[in-house]
Amino acid sequence: MTLKLAPAISSVSTSFARGTGRRAAARPAGAPWRWAWAGLVLGLFSTLLLYAPAQWLSQAVALATHDQLQLQEARGTVWQGSAQVVLTGGAGSRDAQALPGRITWALQPLNSEHQLTLRSDCCMPTPLQLRISPAWDGAQLQLSDTPSTWPAALLSGLGAPWNTLQPEGDLAITPQQLRLQWHSGRLRTQGSVKITAHNMASRLSPLKPIGTYQVDITTAAAPSTGMDLKLSTVSGSLLLTGQGQWQGSGQRLRFQGEASAAPEHEATLNNLLSIIGRRQGARSLLSWG
Repeated sequence: MTLKLAPAISSVSTSFARGTGRRAAARPAGAPWRWAWAGLVLGLFSTLLLYAPAQWLSQAVALATHDQLQLQEARGTVWQGSAQVVLTGGAGSRDAQALPGRITWALQPLNSEHQLTLRSDCCMPTPLQLRISPAWDGAQLQLSDTPSTWPAALLSGLGAPWNTLQPEGDLAITPQQLRLQWHSGRLRTQGSVKITAHNMASRLSPLKPIGTYQVDITTAAAPSTGMDLKLSTVSGSLLLTGQGQWQGSGQRLRFQGEASAAPEHEATLNNLLSIIGRRQGARSLLSWG
């Protein structure tokens, strides 16, 4: 029986070898096509990424800020483009205020980081640079110490209480070694920001301007989840003071302060004092959070 099976086994082995050889020969013939398709898909993906429209960035910003910050009429690409900045009260709000002119951006990869450069003819004579360092569980954002000046009227777009106050004046913003870190869903900050509100006015008061004020926002030397805030009056007839802190990864503001009027302008500012806080004699108590 062994002798009878031997030719059969030999025949099967020969047939299997021939079939394997044919499949092996056929495989290299199809390989170039598979490599061509892989190259085509990779090329299409690279082109799509390189020329991703600026509208994608505007949609991402609106989603991240719950529609409070919008990039309207976006042009160009995600990497280099321009748009009109609009502040709103959020989804469904009727309040909106646009920044005069357009803001332009350029995003450039730098090894493991990305550098974002922002320019605005109206508000940033020197471009603002931001270094973005992605990580597997978050990201880090570091701002350059670039001063900028923005119209206070832009705040009216955020809704209450700004839409009632209708502020006028200029907001000079000066960051200093400001760094934001997102780690496992938590925000940590380091550095400081000084905001000087020059020659402020409001539609609720006929006195223009009512004063110049300064807000100092500081953090600890090491990254922290809290930021301290101090409000003071530089000059003017409406006197403002107060202190506060952002708590819970910067999501909640607790602030206590007071407002009063210079003796010669108490009657003129009486209506404004009654609206911005709870009256206690000649003072108005300010409280948030």
